Amino acid sequence: MKLTHEIVSLRTKHAFTIARGGGSEYRVNLVKITDEDGAEGVGEANPSRYYGENPDTAAVVLDQFATILDKADAWSLDAIELEMNKMWRGNGSAKSAVMSALYDLMGKRLGVPLYKMWGLDPDAAPLTSFTIGVAPEAELRMKVREAAEYPLLKVKLGTPDDEAIIRVIREEAPEKIVRVDANAGWNPKQALDMIALLAEYEVEFVEQPLPPQNVEGLRFVRDRSPLPIIADESCVVASDIPKLAGAVDGINIKLAKCGGPREALRMIAVARAHDMRVMMGCMIETSVGITTAAHLAPLLDYADLDGAALLAADPYRGATIHGGVFSIPSGPGLGVTAA
Repeated sequence: MKLTHEIVSLRTKHAFTIARGGGSEYRVNLVKITDEDGAEGVGEANPSRYYGENPDTAAVVLDQFATILDKADAWSLDAIELEMNKMWRGNGSAKSAVMSALYDLMGKRLGVPLYKMWGLDPDAAPLTSFTIGVAPEAELRMKVREAAEYPLLKVKLGTPDDEAIIRVIREEAPEKIVRVDANAGWNPKQALDMIALLAEYEVEFVEQPLPPQNVEGLRFVRDRSPLPIIADESCVVASDIPKLAGAVDGINIKLAKCGGPREALRMIAVARAHDMRVMMGCMIETSVGITTAAHLAPLLDYADLDGAALLAADPYRGATIHGGVFSIPSGPGLGVTAA
């Protein structure tokens, strides 16, 4: 098999800001894997500095993964994943791009969409939320109005203006389901104070209120919180889940941090074994990355897969989320096409 890749620049419709910063320009790595018969699979890496990656380092890692694929059997996903993990620790987005492209290739060879290959019913996928990033009040109001078709909103907090932000959101969207993501921006006292306020605003749950290493702090907050607590940055791969048992109510999986669909399936199984709820989120991504995750959506309790909907222009067509409802391609593999 031959692996090729390129770095592609993306632009969001509006500046996308969270507690750690943000912007309007993003770069991703798009991957293609071609087998000896000319069949092609596509995947996407969405590197994050928070997890020790950027598009340039991901490109270096992908070049080295290409040497594994040169002599690999395209059906041997387990062996390929094992070799990538031996070669590099971390680098979840680069691994995810490779594994996603291999699954796309497998689905095309079998002539079935990934959800069917995994035995899933696309109609069982939950609604996805639409994300409202940190912004000044006037821009916040505009963003909420532009998201009028979406019944679920995910609001980014973790700033000195959190109380004002949630007030504005509720003024603009009094009837919608609202979820909150603090992106590790609070300490335990701040978290409990804010959660008490968020409960008054009828927020559904709170994602990652504390820094990721503070598991006992999460347990302290969860024991006193009237709202469910979901771990994101605290939970990267399946082996992170057992230590979070009793400290959170659920986990947020991202393909770009965990290493792709195979690890995501393991995470779902481990979370269910610990009686945890399961959510899947995303980065700013094209429809290649979002569609890969969407094929797994029937296994989720919550979805936050709006990364491509935030783009000014998407180089691919794939899963859509009009009104928060997934439409997952029924073509073989991922089912994505060039725009």
